[in-house]
Amino acid sequence: MIYVDNEITELQKVITHKPNDGISRISPKKAESLLFDDIVFYPLMHEGYRLFQRILHDFLGAENVLDTTKLITQVIEVSPESRENLILQVLNFEELPLSFSKYLTHLDAAALSNVLITAYRRAEDRILFDPILNYMFTRDIAVTIKDHILINKAAKEARHRENLLSRYVFNNHPIFSSTFKSNKLIDLNNFEAFPPSNRADVGDIIMFSPEHLLIGCSERTSNYAFESIKKRIFELGLVDNVIQVNIPNERNFMHIDTLFTRIAHNTISCYTPIVYDGESSNVIVYRKSGKQKTYPSIRIFITTEVSKDMEFIFSGDGLSPYQEREQWTDSCNLVALRPDVAISYDRNLKTLNGFEKSGYRVMDAEEIFRLSHSDSNFIRNLKKTIITIPSAELSPARGGSHCMTCPIIRKPIGV
Repeated sequence: MIYVDNEITELQKVITHKPNDGISRISPKKAESLLFDDIVFYPLMHEGYRLFQRILHDFLGAENVLDTTKLITQVIEVSPESRENLILQVLNFEELPLSFSKYLTHLDAAALSNVLITAYRRAEDRILFDPILNYMFTRDIAVTIKDHILINKAAKEARHRENLLSRYVFNNHPIFSSTFKSNKLIDLNNFEAFPPSNRADVGDIIMFSPEHLLIGCSERTSNYAFESIKKRIFELGLVDNVIQVNIPNERNFMHIDTLFTRIAHNTISCYTPIVYDGESSNVIVYRKSGKQKTYPSIRIFITTEVSKDMEFIFSGDGLSPYQEREQWTDSCNLVALRPDVAISYDRNLKTLNGFEKSGYRVMDAEEIFRLSHSDSNFIRNLKKTIITIPSAELSPARGGSHCMTCPIIRKPIGV
């Protein structure tokens, strides 16, 4: 089963990707083109991610936290006939001669999947092409819209190979093959009349409520892409409302989830100037009936159409320069494990203080592990808590816990 109709109910199954050591081989000149704002110290990044993944394991169960590398490996194992085709696609994408296949064809499934992601042949100490560093942000590879999966068409070339690998998984892995066979896989790359130069990052798409699908028009997603996606979603009858969220075309606001995420029925973490005050932004609601309505801010749209009681917790506690600093380090980018329990970065102190003023308890991951070790019911009984993870080396990659998760099953809202 695959089903997500909201952002806040109990998270039950998710796709993740552990950062790979290809990050250790990136030079300062390469970092920008690969979408990192700095070179990072891989051991610390790995440690921060390890704690993040352990939180997911403890809340969901390890078997429900799927890893992309393992998924690719499993497809190669169960579908050997697709192996050569995958290798050829990667070589073609990287514009490498077929002779390079000699470095790949004899590898076992685990070694091949590792090379396709890290680009490194350890046995020969050879770098074949660039690693895909941003695969850790699995929110951007696909979005689950009820019982359908919409696959990305990345705006940035640095992310194109991860799209190729993700399509390979969604089209061939047993977990998803039934979805594909029942025509519930929506691949933006296959859209008719979708120009190759057009762009659409599914990191801009949020299943905000069962009948509200939000799509950002941003640095990464064009108006043309919005129209194409809206048309398909209405054709499939998936929601009553598709909402266009127009935000500034700037890197600091690359996706709408860098500006706000919903963590409970009536709680949103957000960046005040754009979300609350409506600076350089607006919202257009398109109804399946053909009608539409425009709102001057995201806040007014949410309080009018979703919940009049919504509480907005501000990045940097709504104070400059802290709100700008902490929005840049993903203070608005949280993933809810269940209503009112979410994961955030430890560095956004003013934002965390705002959560505390709103009645949330802020606890670091290690404290969660200690308390759950002594009380087997601790996690089950946890309420209104923000769990923090170390962020010193995760943050320069430009994404938070929301970006690092691709939910494929949440408990349906109202159940």
